[in-house]
Amino acid sequence: MTLIQRAVPFPHWEFTAPGGDQLRVVPERGGLLTGWRCGGVERLYFDAERFADPAKSVRGGIPVLFPVCGNLPDGQLHLPQGDFAMVQHGFARDLPWSLEPLEDGCGIRLQLQDSDATRAMYPFAFRLSLEYRLEPEALAIRAVIGHEPVRHDPVRREPVAQEPGREATPMPFAFGLHPYFGVDDLAAASLEGLPASCFDHLGGGDGPTATQLQRLPQGVDLRVEIAAGRASAPCLTGASQGGAVALQADAPFDHVVVWTDPPRPMVCLEPWTARRGVLGLELAPGERRELRCRYVVVAT
Repeated sequence: MTLIQRAVPFPHWEFTAPGGDQLRVVPERGGLLTGWRCGGVERLYFDAERFADPAKSVRGGIPVLFPVCGNLPDGQLHLPQGDFAMVQHGFARDLPWSLEPLEDGCGIRLQLQDSDATRAMYPFAFRLSLEYRLEPEALAIRAVIGHEPVRHDPVRREPVAQEPGREATPMPFAFGLHPYFGVDDLAAASLEGLPASCFDHLGGGDGPTATQLQRLPQGVDLRVEIAAGRASAPCLTGASQGGAVALQADAPFDHVVVWTDPPRPMVCLEPWTARRGVLGLELAPGERRELRCRYVVVAT
């Protein structure tokens, strides 16, 4: 395996597995995975021109959503410690992460830890670890979120005193991923394996999933809840070079969001732990939670 820093087409790190599959990542821009090359085909959509302007939001790759998915009703996170302004999808996608190769040489690990900046928005000591592992015809993703009872000075590695009462309450959170998959023709793309009903974020109500999926070329933003048995995996057909990509997600990834932004040739197939505006999960001080999902390239 190799992990090499590249300068073109933009500064990034490139990880190559023994089999030739590759990941591209920009850790300082929200731990953003910008590319996943599998079987000789780039699977992700990425708008490099827009990415070159830091003032614009990213369109492409796999942004990380934490500690909220979507937006809170009034843009405020209401906690026993007070009210805190929270941007859409949280702050993790805007902050620098650390990067290292996995010990077995099959992928990379990104890590984000609380700071003065995050605690002004989210008054908790946390550690978020995100692993991307290249498997045959698949990208396996493992996230570990921990509520740290004590922060440590990153230089001296000594405990740092907490403000009184800061860790007295559990840490609520939601977590999600926002991958953009390239498609050859948005009008020819389709999704299978979704529940029959969905919530339309654009219209603000429930309705038939099939009706929404017919509108992929016009733009959709829908959410479905995945049954506990998970008998089927949502699968995007018509992906790059005629491929198909299926999402296999374990609980508590109980929600899947589908989003298109025409005329961009892409479909987002996103695992979320909660619906928009809800955090849903919480960790006691010292507790950790592991989340897993996989994107599998399916033969067509």
